[in-house]
Amino acid sequence: MDRELIHAELRQASHTFHQLLESATAEDLRRQSEGTRWTNEQLLYHMVFGYMVVRALLPMVRLFGRLPPGASRAWARVLNAATRPFNVINYLGAVGGARVYGHRRMGAKLDRTLAALHRHLDAEPDERLARTMGFPTRWDPFFKDVMTLEEVYRYPTQHFDFHRAQLTVGAQG
Repeated sequence: MDRELIHAELRQASHTFHQLLESATAEDLRRQSEGTRWTNEQLLYHMVFGYMVVRALLPMVRLFGRLPPGASRAWARVLNAATRPFNVINYLGAVGGARVYGHRRMGAKLDRTLAALHRHLDAEPDERLARTMGFPTRWDPFFKDVMTLEEVYRYPTQHFDFHRAQLTVGAQG
């Protein structure tokens, strides 16, 4: 377990995100992203939201990590069965989130969220980072059937990097 590696990944994502926000023009933000139904601004919010989701997942992994493995596998099966409504909510959440936060407030929201993740990571005992939980693999390509708490801390940056490649900020319209 290398906590500093996770901290470094979070810091790099913050740096990249702020660079993207600073360089994006109004036209860039309105432009369609590549391979999604979102505009760049909506996709940027979705990228921030990935980190917000992890804050909500941490207590769940801590709880399910204490229960028999079948409990979280059953929960993951229920969530996988609800993939269709999840996809609609996921899409609309980014549309609404971009309206609520806008590009001007997204950076601050990311900063607050990452600061909380840094604090939580520093406070996690090593044995807790090894706890596992079943995940709905149909919800995200970076979810595995079973993930450790450590992997959950690393997940949002994988999600961020994937979506970063879909942004068309700075592209010729």
